[in-house]
Amino acid sequence: MSEGLTPDRIRADVAELLGCDPSDLAPGENLRDLGLDSVRLMTLVERWRADGAGELELPDLAERPELDHWLAVLTGRTA
Repeated sequence: MSEGLTPDRIRADVAELLGCDPSDLAPGENLRDLGLDSVRLMTLVERWRADGAGELELPDLAERPELDHWLAVLTGRTA
């Protein structure tokens, strides 16, 4: 979707909002279990839209709150 949204950038953004180290995020782990709530998710969606993921919608990520799914949606690649 956006050249600026690399797997490392996405992982770092998620980790920042969850207050953890990016290396602590397992690709298939449910991010809700780590404290991701709807407010944090909307923050990420808005941040990534501003950085070029303009067609990104909240349900694209909310339906499967796993890092590997998000990487596929946002970059077309997997973790």
